[in-house]
Amino acid sequence: MRKVGLVYSPVYLEHDMGPAHPESPARLKAIIRHLEETGLKEKLVDIEPSPSPVEWIEQIHAPEYIQFVKDICDAGGGLLDYGDTTACAKSYHAALTAAGAGLAAVDAVMDGKIGRAFCAVRPPGHHAERDRAMGFCLFNNIAIAAVYIQKKHKIERVLILDWDVHHGNGTEHTFCESSDVFYASIHQYPHYPGTGAARDCTGRGKRGFTLNVPLPAGSGDDAYIEALKEEILPRAREFKPGFVLISAGFDAHRMDPLAGMELTDDGYRGMTRMLCELAEETAGGRVVSFLEGGYDLSAMPRSVAAHIEELGR
Repeated sequence: MRKVGLVYSPVYLEHDMGPAHPESPARLKAIIRHLEETGLKEKLVDIEPSPSPVEWIEQIHAPEYIQFVKDICDAGGGLLDYGDTTACAKSYHAALTAAGAGLAAVDAVMDGKIGRAFCAVRPPGHHAERDRAMGFCLFNNIAIAAVYIQKKHKIERVLILDWDVHHGNGTEHTFCESSDVFYASIHQYPHYPGTGAARDCTGRGKRGFTLNVPLPAGSGDDAYIEALKEEILPRAREFKPGFVLISAGFDAHRMDPLAGMELTDDGYRGMTRMLCELAEETAGGRVVSFLEGGYDLSAMPRSVAAHIEELGR
């Protein structure tokens, strides 16, 4: 079994958008509790993240936006977008530490302390644009990690696979003109945030380095596995990534209340296995994943556990 890191901090529980909000501290509490009850947590390597230095956040986000988030939090909290993303006094520190999780995970993988890692973070990140919060997301954790891999560790080509049920508009827009980050997304369409049609941004170059695979509501394990096998992995093998990152949302599960897909725990296990096989071929096995969505407090922890188990094989 490969050593798998679990990047987590109680700081993430301090980010609170209100008692009725689906993106709540209860999500991480349920994950950690399940990992402990099943005995899986004791098999993982605990990695304590530190807040990301602001200069790494600035690789992705406008300095004025970063200051805006800080100012809102320093004032006690408030609305960050048009209605579904708010902050409390401690949200800025939590968001910096969520971004820092990716840096810590990448460093641990590159130093050989672990083979792969799962970042159990909140707030999530893949909807965050350069200059605005969106869809529960403050800073784009996975985009920051991708640039960190390239600039700190000198790995040129990075694959980001996003299987959250919602299209990762922020990540796509960040790398739409990049030829060294390949962003691929499987998501429910049409659905929030309205982006992610197959015709959308295809990136720069002969075949492009962005690939959207929109699926209709009701799609399940077979459709997701086929999308990976037939559309995404052939392109990814041509791209030859040196590091694989996963925006691991678990809200396409059949039990999730915020979407209409039919994935199961086994579906997440199978997708993880396929991406790990790709990483073995081109990236020295290097995989780091980030928690994005997932709002059923029974199904989501089980899917996370299946994902982590596959990371360790």
